[in-house]
Amino acid sequence: MKACLCNALKITGYVAGSIGGALGLYLGAAAVLSRIPSPKTSTDPLTDLDIYIYSNGVHTDIVVPIRTPYIDWSKTILLANTPSNDPAMQYLGFGWGDKGFYLDTPTWAELKPSTAFKAMFYLGTSAMHTTFYKEMHESEDCVKISISHNDYRRLIRYIQESFRYDALGHPIYIPGHSYGPDDSFYEAHRTYGWFYTCNTWANDALKASGQKASLWTPFDTGIFYQYRK
Repeated sequence: MKACLCNALKITGYVAGSIGGALGLYLGAAAVLSRIPSPKTSTDPLTDLDIYIYSNGVHTDIVVPIRTPYIDWSKTILLANTPSNDPAMQYLGFGWGDKGFYLDTPTWAELKPSTAFKAMFYLGTSAMHTTFYKEMHESEDCVKISISHNDYRRLIRYIQESFRYDALGHPIYIPGHSYGPDDSFYEAHRTYGWFYTCNTWANDALKASGQKASLWTPFDTGIFYQYRK
């Protein structure tokens, strides 16, 4: 009996040690790679279109003007899908993430182990969280970036390709879910996991539009490090 107990304790120790080692390696890689810059590739001299990177402390959104000569986002991301349906909105934030986290975990207190497990091991599906704003202001959690019109067109394409669409070409709205009066959810492509998180998506959005970013980051701190240093 003692031998069996000792073996069980050894196995538990090995498993715990392996998990701890893997987590330490992951956090170490995130700390190093998020500090390595992915340089700005845009060469356009005229940068007079403002976008924002915004964090709620965990999750990074890309916030853009609702209307420009290149796109009117309100024609596809409908204000009518938000509780407020407020026509005074001027900006729209996009945040990609795990659908289970988004819809089933409005607060961290409601996080279920099954939701976290599915998300981290690529077993769930994804969603796009869209949030309308009347105005944007720079702060510790919000950075303004001035980009060129060509770069913005590249960003538009990246965001559009992240949505899933119905047979008529409309983003697939997920009804019955919002965090507040001005947001809504849509079906999205790709799968959330350890190496591709909500912040990785936002970091890649910056790369796609030719802006500076982290080489790789799963956390919002990696993105903001590049703009705060």
